Amino acid sequence: MKRSSYELFFDVPIGPQHPALKEPIFLKLVVEGEQVVKADVDVSYTHRGIEKALEYGNYIQNIYLIERICGICNVAHTLCNVVTVEQLYDKEIPPRAQYIRVIVEELARIHSHLLWLGVAAHEIGFDTWFMYIWRDREVVMDLIEAITGNRVTTAINTIGGVRRDIKPELYDRIRKGMDFLEERTKFYKKVAMEDPTVNARCAGVGILTPKEAVELCAVGPTLRGSGVKHDVRADDPYAAHAEVPFEVVTYDTNDVLARILVRIDEVLESINMVRYCLDHMPEGPYRIKLPLAPPKGEAIGRVEAPRGELIHYVKSNGTEKPERYKVRTPTFSNIPALCAMLTSKGDYIVNIADVPIVFASIDPCLSCTARVEVVDAEKGKRKVLSMEQLRRKGRAW
Repeated sequence: MKRSSYELFFDVPIGPQHPALKEPIFLKLVVEGEQVVKADVDVSYTHRGIEKALEYGNYIQNIYLIERICGICNVAHTLCNVVTVEQLYDKEIPPRAQYIRVIVEELARIHSHLLWLGVAAHEIGFDTWFMYIWRDREVVMDLIEAITGNRVTTAINTIGGVRRDIKPELYDRIRKGMDFLEERTKFYKKVAMEDPTVNARCAGVGILTPKEAVELCAVGPTLRGSGVKHDVRADDPYAAHAEVPFEVVTYDTNDVLARILVRIDEVLESINMVRYCLDHMPEGPYRIKLPLAPPKGEAIGRVEAPRGELIHYVKSNGTEKPERYKVRTPTFSNIPALCAMLTSKGDYIVNIADVPIVFASIDPCLSCTARVEVVDAEKGKRKVLSMEQLRRKGRAW
């Protein structure tokens, strides 16, 4: 990036409360004129203490708290939770349950990607596209409600299987919904590739090279939009993903447009996966009963959430409550990549007007990203506090 001999830099704070932000976040930008030369992100405004709270509920109660880590990713979070906890039991989960898990997971992915695509359209000022997409998104939300009883927080996954079966009379309705969404999604892909507004605002914007994506540990569509072929469903299959065929979608233009096209193509892949699961649905039970207290041990599970690789860790002490629970969310992993995308370097220029869509391109979920660490300032050591100690400190603060 060329610099004049007389340099004048300004700090431009965006947030933590801002009309363009759906959740509180503080973007600290250093600009030279219209160009962003440095970016930092503070995501510490929505910490809710869920990991600590999980130590005070039993494994079944915790499912309903875990799905509130992120409403949009609730299926991914509960699925990751149950596949992690089920490792402690070392019991085989019924095949029918595994297929139902994949169906609901992929419907939730369709819902999440369409929701994000509408938000991306809104961020670039294309509100007509936004309204069409969100109208069509209602179809998949109605299907999720028909299967699980709820439109958003589904509570479908449970330890040992799923909470509800999918009745055969729903199959035709699901297939018709998939046919409609496939037609509309293909139209949206045509718009993304041909519309001058989308290309002017998204092509060549928010560049993240494959080398940067790998070094900064990007995940999900953010990583695959940089041409890196990594997807937990293919690399480390869970549920029925080892049996359900699909293609890992990548684009190599490394920009916001690539991340849009990755998500659109993933919607089409998810539609085909739902159809395959319906056509090959195994017979048999959809749940087995397991003791509320799992054996002592530790387990790590991971799934491919709509935003990318999601990791859960559990430590069991043999009681009905976990001794420790840890969650690594996709947005937490994508924040370093976001800072790289927001920083001008060489011939790559980021203008202030590009910031909203570049920020949105990682599909951020801030409520599941904030973390707290307690450090003894004098000794420089980390401290672990009980819930009551945290309450006392909170009241004192």
